[in-house]
Amino acid sequence: MMDHPRKDKHRQETWQGRVDGKAKRKLKARREKDRGLWFGLGMFGLVGWSVAIPTVVGIALGVWIDARTASPYSWTLMLLFIGVAVGCFNAWYWVKRESRHD
Repeated sequence: MMDHPRKDKHRQETWQGRVDGKAKRKLKARREKDRGLWFGLGMFGLVGWSVAIPTVVGIALGVWIDARTASPYSWTLMLLFIGVAVGCFNAWYWVKRESRHD
């Protein structure tokens, strides 16, 4: 039995698209060869600091508020969680921005 010509063409275009995508990724990896260990360590540090700074600021602000007000809620814990959330969003932003950088 023979396949339909349109189906064969679609199959060939799909295969060509996959090969083209792999070739583009390989060429991009060759261009970015210099983005090795130091780039990875830099990104690791950037992500770490972008999470650590909002977290520490949140804790410090929470401790300051808890020391000055009588509240049934722990501002330290609330601002700790907010700081971690802001830090994670910040880290996600930087990683996403750097991964788009061609």
